[in-house]
Amino acid sequence: MLRLKLPEKPGMAAADRAGGGAAAGGPSKKKPRAKDWSGTLIRIWRYMSGHTGLLALIFLMVLLTSGLGLLGPFLVGYAIDHYIKTQEGGNFLLLLVLLGVVYLLYSAALFLQNYWMIGVAQKAVYAMRSDLFGKLHTLPVQFYTKRQHGELMSRITNDIDNVSQTLNSSFIQLSSSILTFVGMLTLMLWLSPLLTLITLTIVPLMFLGMRWITRRTGRFFKEQQRNLGDINGFIEETFSGQKIVKSFSQEQKVIQEFAEKSERLKASGYWAQTYSGFIPKLMNVLNNMSFAIIAGAGGVLAIQGLISIGVIVTFSEYARQFTRPLNDLANQFNTFLSAIAGAERVFEVLEEREEGQDERDAIRLERVRGEIEFVDVSFAYEKEGRTLRDVSFRAEPGQAIALVGPTGAGKTTITQLLSRFYDYDSGQIYLDGVELSTIDRKNLRSHMGFVLQDSFLFQGTIRDNIRYGRLDAADEEVEQAARLANAHSFIMKLPQGYETELSQDGSGISQGQKQLLSIARAVLADPAILILDEATSSIDTITEMKIQEALYRLMEGRTSIVIAHRLNTIQQADCILVLEDGCIIEQGSHDSLLRQQGFYHGLVQSQFRRQSG
Repeated sequence: MLRLKLPEKPGMAAADRAGGGAAAGGPSKKKPRAKDWSGTLIRIWRYMSGHTGLLALIFLMVLLTSGLGLLGPFLVGYAIDHYIKTQEGGNFLLLLVLLGVVYLLYSAALFLQNYWMIGVAQKAVYAMRSDLFGKLHTLPVQFYTKRQHGELMSRITNDIDNVSQTLNSSFIQLSSSILTFVGMLTLMLWLSPLLTLITLTIVPLMFLGMRWITRRTGRFFKEQQRNLGDINGFIEETFSGQKIVKSFSQEQKVIQEFAEKSERLKASGYWAQTYSGFIPKLMNVLNNMSFAIIAGAGGVLAIQGLISIGVIVTFSEYARQFTRPLNDLANQFNTFLSAIAGAERVFEVLEEREEGQDERDAIRLERVRGEIEFVDVSFAYEKEGRTLRDVSFRAEPGQAIALVGPTGAGKTTITQLLSRFYDYDSGQIYLDGVELSTIDRKNLRSHMGFVLQDSFLFQGTIRDNIRYGRLDAADEEVEQAARLANAHSFIMKLPQGYETELSQDGSGISQGQKQLLSIARAVLADPAILILDEATSSIDTITEMKIQEALYRLMEGRTSIVIAHRLNTIQQADCILVLEDGCIIEQGSHDSLLRQQGFYHGLVQSQFRRQSG
């Protein structure tokens, strides 16, 4: 016997077998529901309310189309009773012309209201997308470390697109439906209170049916949007790490994981569309029932001479249009629910706590000498377990401070605190004698230059990537910075030189060349403080020599914080801080630390043996 296997509902066994649950990026055991429909709709309306002039014109057009839509059936019924039934010519031709004008005006008003509404919707969505993108730049670093980039991209694109589609139609649909509903009810009562009462018996069934369906559908649309964001994040992550996937022959594992995520998306989409698809079908059934009852009852009343045929025709058309607003809303229901779910995900980001706001009187440093002091600084990324414990050190202006130690010792954390990507839990950090937390963040970072191991290049020309260090720099300054960074020679060997287009991942140039461009960018920025985070690892010896030479030039006269796994690159540092488990266990120059025969000495010996081997 052939059996059709339906997708299991999200949050149930299928999701569990697929490795679901909130932690795995799948549906949680608690079924998600729309958190605040009215609040979400109010926030969407705020984006539209800034265009009151256009909205007023749209509302006038809605009034006009609603009125003309009611006038048409009335004229048809009038024609039946006064011209067709009596077979009198009279002004029948004039009535036909009037009917044609009514429908022409209706079409023109409908076009204008849709045209203007699209403009309002696009402006509102533009503002929403701009607010979201701007908000993302105010959020702390940890917001990004805990989320997939593709999932955030899904909120900017898919979720806002869902809102856009709904705004283009639902605002007009809602206004028109309310006006039409009220107008139809008034005219139907005027034509025949008895038939109106018969028609109204269908309405409670419609609302009960819609309520039953909507209570089950909303959570599936929210689940669908979440699963869509999850799968987008996975795709982005997989594409970014494609070399790693291939290097470890993990293609089948990735394909299997994608299939599991796709299964969850399919299941949530199936049930969302299935439940919401019941509404138009329910409306059609009740509509047909209503029409049949009205036709039967109207026929009986007409035989008894209580109403005319024209009234029955007009009433039947009004009765059909009476339920049309509900039908229209039902047909828009899928888009509406999807938009509410998408808008909630957008507003979730907009409600995220921003990076600690600077006080209005935050200090802005015009010039920075580069004197840095940490005093008993402690910090933890999470509540449990401290990453730094009572760290204290001092860097005089122009000094180079090297940070060494095993992975997880707290080296990068020190640079993160210094640049205020995170705020320390206790202790004090001073820059030129000014407490770091009182300095404006943007102003602080404008005095810093960063050269990281994973050099990030933007899509664009080499010239534009270097100019990112100082956007108002002239071409000559860009090229001079490249010369100081030992990058000019390899750039000029490229077919288009400084105008060579780079992709986001910088394919086409080596890792070492990417780092040279990063150094050139830092040279152009001319910072007072330089942070070098493992900037000379994973490159060949010749390129490393070029980079080291460029870094010495860059570090000259600047306070530098250097992290490097290759200890031979920091031998000239003024002070080396040795960290373990978040504590400074040794500090001093390279030679003095070797004489201590301590932890640093062991690191140097261990690395020397590996290089010799």
